[in-house]
Amino acid sequence: MRILVVEDNPDILANLYGFLEPRGYAVDSARTGYAGLALAAENSYDVVVLDVMLPGLNGVELCAKLRTELRIVAPILMLTARDSLADKAAGFDSGADDYLVKPFALAELDMRLRALVRRAE
Repeated sequence: MRILVVEDNPDILANLYGFLEPRGYAVDSARTGYAGLALAAENSYDVVVLDVMLPGLNGVELCAKLRTELRIVAPILMLTARDSLADKAAGFDSGADDYLVKPFALAELDMRLRALVRRAE
């Protein structure tokens, strides 16, 4: 499974790489919304994981651009500390397929990613 992770926190990003790569996932990452948009335009991914609070283009804006401008159909999971109902609504309204609040269990992230990709097949 090929994953794009857009996350600006280097510690979280390192944890994601350390957990996902040994399980056979191919992970590309970006630390800003605009860098994530560029990677998504250049590559094909099975699933996209977005933080909401990103420098420049935030995750909600990025999700909307992935869906409307790039016509990305791959599942998108928001992975964020923003936990209010309004935040979740904004994420889903922008085109996200799932929403996981930080802190999170890596095993749960793995389960959700696999479920999203299965549904998309």
